[in-house]
Amino acid sequence: MKNKYNEAQAKAQQFRTEAQQAASGYGRAPRVGSVTRKAAGDVWEDPTLIEWPENDYRLFCGDLGNEVNDEMLANVFSKYPSFAKAKVVRTKRTMKTKGYGFVSFLDVNDFIAAFKDMNGKYVGNRPIKLRKSTWKDRNA
Repeated sequence: MKNKYNEAQAKAQQFRTEAQQAASGYGRAPRVGSVTRKAAGDVWEDPTLIEWPENDYRLFCGDLGNEVNDEMLANVFSKYPSFAKAKVVRTKRTMKTKGYGFVSFLDVNDFIAAFKDMNGKYVGNRPIKLRKSTWKDRNA
């Protein structure tokens, strides 16, 4: 059990390092392509899903205030060793938050612990509402 946990922790660190290197122009090139999505009768390509780790455990974070950004959300959840990525969803035109975001973990135990520990805790000016993300249900 401890070995699996250490593997997840190492994978999370590797993912964060590769993401930082890709952002700065160094290291392995990011995955290319997009994910086909469907909802409410519409089908579209979503290239942003390629930025997330494969086979992760993702939390939906609701009721986020306008002051919450990716860095703030990442700081709150980075205490969990297999934390991989945090993203606050924003409108394209005004870049204002839509009031929700997502947090990714590579180990199911950290995912469960984060859900139990952080649900209802204040992030910024509001208590955060967590639930399991259903993003995979929209994949075509």
